[in-house]
Amino acid sequence: MRRPPGSRLRGQLPGPHNGRMPSDLLMCPPRFYRVAYVINPWMEGNIGRTDGAVATQQWERLRAELARRAAIEYAEPAEGLPDMPFTANAGLVHDGTFIPARFRFPQRQPEVPRLTSWFGERGYRVVSLPSGGTFEGEGDALFQPGVPLLWGGYGVRTSLQAHRDLSELLDIEVIPLRLVDERFYHLDTCFCPLPGGRVVYYPDAFDHDSLETIRVRVPAEQRCEVDATDALHFACNAVVVGDAYVTNFASPALQERLAGWGFQTVVCPLTEFILAGGAAKCLVLQLTHPGARRPAAAPRRPSAVRERMVEIQGDLLDTGLMNTLLDCITEGGGSFEIEAFQAGLRHDQASLARVRVVAPAPERLETILTRLVQMGARVAEEDRDARLEAVTRSGVAPRDFYSTTIYPTEVRVGGRWVRVTGQRMDAVVVVDGRTDPPRASCRLLRALTVGDRVVCGIEGVRIHPTHVPAAGETFGFMTADTSSERRVELAVDRIAWEMRRVRDRGGKIVVVGGPVVIHTGGGPHLARLVRRSYVQALLAGNGLAAHDIEQALFGTSLGVDLKRGINVQGGHRNHLYAINLVRGSGGIRQAVERGLIREGILYEARRAAPGRRARGARAPVHSSSRAPRWRALRGSFPRASPGPRRTAPPDANPFPQPARMTSAR
Repeated sequence: MRRPPGSRLRGQLPGPHNGRMPSDLLMCPPRFYRVAYVINPWMEGNIGRTDGAVATQQWERLRAELARRAAIEYAEPAEGLPDMPFTANAGLVHDGTFIPARFRFPQRQPEVPRLTSWFGERGYRVVSLPSGGTFEGEGDALFQPGVPLLWGGYGVRTSLQAHRDLSELLDIEVIPLRLVDERFYHLDTCFCPLPGGRVVYYPDAFDHDSLETIRVRVPAEQRCEVDATDALHFACNAVVVGDAYVTNFASPALQERLAGWGFQTVVCPLTEFILAGGAAKCLVLQLTHPGARRPAAAPRRPSAVRERMVEIQGDLLDTGLMNTLLDCITEGGGSFEIEAFQAGLRHDQASLARVRVVAPAPERLETILTRLVQMGARVAEEDRDARLEAVTRSGVAPRDFYSTTIYPTEVRVGGRWVRVTGQRMDAVVVVDGRTDPPRASCRLLRALTVGDRVVCGIEGVRIHPTHVPAAGETFGFMTADTSSERRVELAVDRIAWEMRRVRDRGGKIVVVGGPVVIHTGGGPHLARLVRRSYVQALLAGNGLAAHDIEQALFGTSLGVDLKRGINVQGGHRNHLYAINLVRGSGGIRQAVERGLIREGILYEARRAAPGRRARGARAPVHSSSRAPRWRALRGSFPRASPGPRRTAPPDANPFPQPARMTSAR
């Protein structure tokens, strides 16, 4: 018997409204919830660490808060499917239609038939997306409350093809937003739409173009950008019911902003579920979306998502060209599907790949295809003549001009391929059709004259690379220093986040370091990590120890003033004085205990050694209150024979004074 949407099955958990209002939400009890595998960064290191009783208590509190404000349906959990409580990923519900998810990872795929049956039994129309792309439900598809508008996340789990299909199937506008941080692998982990056209989101989770899209579509007074503290505690992963903003965490600043908009913040701690990378919104699937249907009188907005097929042939594997090509697509804001790949039978034979390129907008697709063509790919369609546009102002090319590379290039004119002469980089191709055959040549922008016909776009252009740059070898003005600094910044942020997680779960961190730590000015920072109990073991050779002690004593590393970056006169001997001091003291431990070494990595390591508590250090969370154990490598310095006990006071330095800086300590 088919049941209408909103009806209950016998044995389900009762809601507080006794059937007088339609069901708004779907939840699944965490009876079998645990972290059993790793499919996102949050799960790393957390297998088997969940507490089932605590998880149930936290889920019950969330359910109780939501049940006061909405009617709830409940899906029966299944043993062996630990992530079923995260019902937001089951699919998307719209106007009595259920669109099931198509999970990226096989661990969650068995959830789909169970939940699809659940909706089918209750009278929902079940419609699967026609394309083969991945789709992870409401986690990557969020309705703007009261508006026929869907925000779609892609780039980590859900494909762009899925959002194009949703736009056509639901007859609503879908705005794709590209996610760039794998910690925020679903849109609902970093973006929350609110009634009144408002949004709460974490900017660093999106690429530049997606941020611009948000800022263009949503006025500044209706946007709330949260910081990393809120984002990493899943403050954006909230369930909005009426005027309640139900979340795991919200900083005072966020609560104040929400209160100014008329929302009450309800905090329900969900720390057990964060171990698996989810919180409040992940545990709830919306069953109703008032106002999400496009009015009949409103104009239809077709999806802006576009796709093209490209082919590339050559040494794709050994040179890393295939990886470079795919990176070019994703870094350009697109996604891809490899339709076919035929590897060469021998290392000296070419490989062939056919790749479907998908982009969120036509202009983004054109940009990606232009880059791919410059790498030697070609659009896999019937050959077309190059598009020619006339110059209307001397020295100024048409807006969509094709920019040349150093590789031999041909353009198609009048049904025939013409080799471009004067090949050079950063020029345009000018076609002279007055001759037979036509002539094509490279010309600088400043040399253009009115009437010149310039090749525009990538249609009818093909390139023959004489050398395929390996991954990381490609030229780019802004890809060297700026991008490198950004990558380092992101890596440091990710490592810091992981170190906090390791310490919070009582784990141990081992640092493998060399003298470069000191040379680059990182010594004080590593010493601070040791002092604050973030490091439990250090693996290093003589180099790090020698230069750390040199810096602690003289403020130099190999005689270079680390603060000013200049050589100190006679400073090249400082590290030898440091070694000699330690040898004369009988070892690093003795030098620290005598007060000869008063700062630095090795100093903090010794202060945190077994039986001694580092000053100001806190015991790691989930561990006993005793001091963290520090295991230093033996033999960092060759030890001198004990000899007679010295009678000098602890602060005395029996060794000659080395070269020092003016501001030396």
